[in-house]
Amino acid sequence: MTDYNRLIEQLSRLGTEQVNPHTIDIDQLSAEEIIQKINSEDKKVALVVEQSVPQIARAAELYSMTLRQGGRVFYIGAGTSGRLGVLDAAECPPTFGTDPDRIIGIISGGYETLVLSREGVEDNSQAAVDDLDAHALSSDDLVIGLAASVRTPYTLAGLKYAKEKGAKTVFIFCNDKHGLEVRVDVPICLPVGPEVITGSTRMKSGTAQKMALNMISTTAMVLLGKTYGNLMVDLQARSEKLAARSRKILMDLLGLDLDTADELLESAGGSVKLAIVMRQFDCTKEEAIARLEKAGGFVRRCR
Repeated sequence: MTDYNRLIEQLSRLGTEQVNPHTIDIDQLSAEEIIQKINSEDKKVALVVEQSVPQIARAAELYSMTLRQGGRVFYIGAGTSGRLGVLDAAECPPTFGTDPDRIIGIISGGYETLVLSREGVEDNSQAAVDDLDAHALSSDDLVIGLAASVRTPYTLAGLKYAKEKGAKTVFIFCNDKHGLEVRVDVPICLPVGPEVITGSTRMKSGTAQKMALNMISTTAMVLLGKTYGNLMVDLQARSEKLAARSRKILMDLLGLDLDTADELLESAGGSVKLAIVMRQFDCTKEEAIARLEKAGGFVRRCR
């Protein structure tokens, strides 16, 4: 039987569950006034995230190190937090050319909950263990837990299991550390305070988590040599837009016309990174591959 007294006591300690004094009158306002209130609260999120830059940087270092050493990165969470993890994992392959089997998003209740919320699945602790076990989690891997609160049973169970397996762990949460039940390698505390609508953690909490994830995965990819300057030279041209972007990068960077860029990209097997090295060193695709391997994947370090 659910101990509601205990659960209510836990919720009462969470900043995200407090009543926001700035939005008490929100149901009396016009549409524009409501939006101004939301926007005012959203402005506070970036400042909260800024306070955890050192921890976010450490998480990015663990992320890049894990991939470089052959391990995998898992995101795990429930509800909005879980969806944000799956989203970040899904965006890495087209943007940075990563293997989808190496960066994996796991959400409580399975992929059906991405499009239709199923309340209650976040309480199933054993499901988190089963979900990670299905991927044969090992000590080579990194698990990033996501939760607005510090108490989500599914996420905490996943992190505890990861620790037992010897995996590296990061926990991104949006309340203070009071009552944190699991020790992780990198705790990232983003205390955004009361939500515009009390307890609606898809709002400021979701924004804070998305910002942190953007920073972590993007920084990790830069550390892995997935960019040249700020150009995404490892992108996979799986759409007309990305195919056009591939050619535009070569045209802008190397001063080529479209036909020349197209021919160069084709000779590089569709790889923008290889095309750049081939052009810069006037070499074959095979020689470009060798140069990049020697440079650890960094175009700028090629000799």
